[in-house]
Amino acid sequence: MTAVGVREIREVAAGAFAWLSGHRGDFALGEDALTVDGQVDATWKPLGELAQTCASVRSHTPPSDPLHGCASDLLRFAWQQTGRGELFLRLQRLEPFATYPLEVYSVFASAGLRHSGYEAAAATTARTRGWRLTEQDPTRRLGVLRAERRSGIHRPEQDTQVLRRTWLGGLPEPWTFERSSGYALTHVVFHLTDWGRRPEGVPADLAAYLAHWLPPWLDTCLDAGMWDLSCELLVVSASLPCPPDPATLQDAWTRIARAQHDSGALPQQDPQDGAGADPEPDFLHCYHSTLMAAFAAAQTVKCLAGEDGGDDRGPHTGGIQNRYGKQGVPG
Repeated sequence: MTAVGVREIREVAAGAFAWLSGHRGDFALGEDALTVDGQVDATWKPLGELAQTCASVRSHTPPSDPLHGCASDLLRFAWQQTGRGELFLRLQRLEPFATYPLEVYSVFASAGLRHSGYEAAAATTARTRGWRLTEQDPTRRLGVLRAERRSGIHRPEQDTQVLRRTWLGGLPEPWTFERSSGYALTHVVFHLTDWGRRPEGVPADLAAYLAHWLPPWLDTCLDAGMWDLSCELLVVSASLPCPPDPATLQDAWTRIARAQHDSGALPQQDPQDGAGADPEPDFLHCYHSTLMAAFAAAQTVKCLAGEDGGDDRGPHTGGIQNRYGKQGVPG
């Protein structure tokens, strides 16, 4: 892939982080985050996804990279929103058998941000039969097992047993791919690779299957304007043991760059009525796709740099002159 192509990918990431930094207040936890009837999908879920993206981007970029600095800044913000972990302990007391607090906490733990009191309380709950027997779909189960290990909880249950019960793990007929199975397979790969850190975590048969079928699935999603799922598939593509096809990447990133708003926000999907340019969607309808654009861009650039045996992005210390008129991204 050409240096121009890599610069284009970095511009998508820079724009996404500019939007995320400008909207950090929308990720803040409100008073309803600890209420019994609080909406987890509008409170803890966005904050946890912000933390996961920033922890991942930070791990995939060198400290001198402006993207690394911005990701680190937002990760600190997210940790502060949790009371530096204290709110997880309060959640544990309110909902001892809910898994989402551990899943969110484990993101911070993977980045070295820990709360010993919460970990002790979670470990006690995890020893109960009630916790171990909580019914979950296989993809979610993989995520919970990963969250447990990140948080210092270890059990004999193996990923392999759970993996083969997932859609991807069964190597399904490729024509059965649809939106729901697409999101399921991306998360299976996220869990197997620890969000792109360990490409070797994908078994050989799954890696070969994805190498063959991921390009046409990605093309289908791009044609449908499904930008959120397209970015998740690009993360998967850049997380596999074999590097993705440069031509496929070039086409995908050119289309995503065109779909990105000037503010840096990326909509989840193109409008279905063919009405033309879509006004910038509200926070809840673009935050996840914008996060995934930032994550996919950082992971793709890292993959391409490794493939080339070097980094053709230019000096990190000079920042990136991008279409947002700023050097690098805001810190």
